[in-house]
Amino acid sequence: MADALRDRIRLTGLKATGYHGVFDHERRDGQEFTVDLVLHTDLRPAAAADDLTLTAHYGELAEQVCAIIASDPVNLIETLAERIATHVLDAFPMIDAVDVTVHKPHAPIPVPFGDVEILIHRERA
Repeated sequence: MADALRDRIRLTGLKATGYHGVFDHERRDGQEFTVDLVLHTDLRPAAAADDLTLTAHYGELAEQVCAIIASDPVNLIETLAERIATHVLDAFPMIDAVDVTVHKPHAPIPVPFGDVEILIHRERA
């Protein structure tokens, strides 16, 4: 299905404390990360059958993503985004592609700023 025609499930504002970063204080103290997801899929089978098993259970996915944020620290939020995208595609076979945005609003930047975001798009191979 062409990307412009894919249905989407959007899940935004998932928050959890993680210990990601290259600085000792980030690994020691942690900080809040926020993740947004866009799941690209065909929702017609689930809608026609009114069957949760034919779509992504976004409540379970939300818990899984927060667990990924809170586990195994990495240096880069790029790596965290990749972990989340890989999990979505592995755990939900009906998802054709995923957009993952990781926000790090408390990044150690010495000038005023609003947010740092990493956005990746991954498709099923």
